[in-house]
Amino acid sequence: MSENTEIGYRGATACVAAGISYRQLDYWARTGLVEPGVRGAAGSGSSRLYGFRDILVLKIVKRLLDTGVSLQNIRTAVEHLRSRGVSDLESITLMSDGASIYECTSADEIVDLLQGGQGVFGIAIGKVWNEVEGSLSTLQGENLNDGSLVVSGESNDELAQRRKLKGA
Repeated sequence: MSENTEIGYRGATACVAAGISYRQLDYWARTGLVEPGVRGAAGSGSSRLYGFRDILVLKIVKRLLDTGVSLQNIRTAVEHLRSRGVSDLESITLMSDGASIYECTSADEIVDLLQGGQGVFGIAIGKVWNEVEGSLSTLQGENLNDGSLVVSGESNDELAQRRKLKGA
């Protein structure tokens, strides 16, 4: 698995890949919960561009909200995740008892947490990573080098570009 730092995704695409509404995306960007890492909004008419890691975090935030974790606790978890390297994220499982969020990097830590009466659910970030990669492979992104439109899972030769533009 590799993060493609050459492609940025517009807000509508990020919403589809993360399973959130545009209103949530806009609110989270304005409040600093998950800001676009590729390009922020620079006034009226400009569009935010989100990177793969941003969309991964958006999907994790959505999952945590769906399970009842407070936005304040999610903010703390997101700040922690931001401090981690991308390669580390795939091996993390986030566990929560509905109030606190715990980071587990090994099966032993998960077992210890469960044996201590902690942990009601877990989110394996590697699985979420795969889901986001799968979603983005069929969605349109923007090549940051030349501004051309690309679909991650397809060839990007001239013929493929023309087919995409025609909608074929």
